[in-house]
Amino acid sequence: MINVIASIQIKEGKLSEFIKIFKSNIPKVLEEKGCIEYVPTIDVPTGLPPQELNKNVVTIIEKWDGLEDLKAHLSAPHMLEYREQTKDLVEKMSVKVLKEA
Repeated sequence: MINVIASIQIKEGKLSEFIKIFKSNIPKVLEEKGCIEYVPTIDVPTGLPPQELNKNVVTIIEKWDGLEDLKAHLSAPHMLEYREQTKDLVEKMSVKVLKEA
């Protein structure tokens, strides 16, 4: 199993539009072979150090059976459509692909 943490910086004022598009794609992703979990999250203020808050970042938490399933996910037709729909809403993105230590 692999874990994916995707951090997506959204343009100012576009967060709710991005989340709406993202959530509409979740059922399709969950139907993909090997998808265990696919959840968008946003920062919640806690006052705990060393937490850094960013109101314009959506962090996607994903779990996949394996790397081949993740690679297939990235080229799935609904993901290509999702990227087209969100390209003007996203400033930048970073991804971490992790395995258990």
